[in-house]
Amino acid sequence: MSKVITSKTAPDAIGPYSHGNVFGNLIFTSGQLPVCKEKGGIVDGGVVEQSYQSLVNLRSVIEAGGGDLNTVVKTTCYLANIGDFAAFNEVYAQFFKTECPARSCFAVKDLPMGALVEIEAIAYRK
Repeated sequence: MSKVITSKTAPDAIGPYSHGNVFGNLIFTSGQLPVCKEKGGIVDGGVVEQSYQSLVNLRSVIEAGGGDLNTVVKTTCYLANIGDFAAFNEVYAQFFKTECPARSCFAVKDLPMGALVEIEAIAYRK
């Protein structure tokens, strides 16, 4: 049976979905946009600032589900512009330093709210 994850620090969902779900020992997150809960919108700046905020939100959801960034086994990353790949990687490497999770990263036509990045993950609970 699955259990809904709700993070107190991640921004509220902008649609009919949860921050994530726990099923057994696995954590499945929804895609995390670069929305700042305090501001209520996309963070100012470009892909570097947006990547950072998306990863902060992702970490918050995973921690609310009983894991941490070290328990992430797979991420899927969406970029509005594949030309931002190198800059995105620099920020991503600040969060995943060693024994990095498997990852897919690709460009998409558009992301919600005009975001430049969205990140989702699968992790396990400690």
